[in-house]
Order: sequence, then C-alpha cells, then structure tokens
Amino acid sequence: MARNNLEERLTNFAVVVLEIVELLPNTAAGKQMGGQLIRSGTSPALNYGEAQSAESRRDFIHKMGVCLKELRESHIALKIIFKTNMIPNNPIVPNATKESDELVAIFVSSIDTARKNLEKASK
Repeated sequence: MARNNLEERLTNFAVVVLEIVELLPNTAAGKQMGGQLIRSGTSPALNYGEAQSAESRRDFIHKMGVCLKELRESHIALKIIFKTNMIPNNPIVPNATKESDELVAIFVSSIDTARKNLEKASK
C-alpha cells in the first residue's frame, strides 16, 4: 500500500511540475527554469518505477538515490521560481515546494533503511 501511495505522490508531483512549467513566463529565465524543472521534477516518478524492479539491494539504493538527487534539484528550482516571483499570486509553487520537501524526507528515510538492511544482510 505504501509503495503505491509513494508512486501516486511522485506521479502527482510530476503533473504539478508540468503545470508549473506551463505557467512560467516566456522569458530566458522562465525557459531555463522550465527546462530544468521538467527534467528534475518528472524524473523521480520514472526512476522510482525502475527502483521497484531493481536487480539487487545495491541497485535499489542507487536508483532511490537518483530519485533523491532529482527531488532536491526540483526543490531548489521551485524555491528559485518562488523567490523570483515568476508565477505571482498562485499557491501552486509553495504547495509543490512543500511536497518536494516531504518527498525528500521520505527518500532520505527509505535510503537509510535500505542501507541498514543491506548491512544486516551482509553480516
């Protein structure tokens, strides 16, 4: 159940990211941030799918780490978009920033647990 919930949250996050990109201004800064955010904001959902089919515990940890890196990148991109007021008077960016922060925490915890389990298994 938890796995499906996380997959759903990541998918919803990717959808919100795409919605945010569509709202960005058609400026050099808007295009740059949009391109970055599309890549980093949709990647975790796709990589999480790969993690579920990992070939080993180490492979799982690696793929979860890729998700975490992309979520952190998205979090910072969202903060930049918010601080530069690229999408004024819209709660979509603060809400997405909060969700990315929560997802980062989930992945940090999951990776820590997976590493501990790997250590136990190798003893």
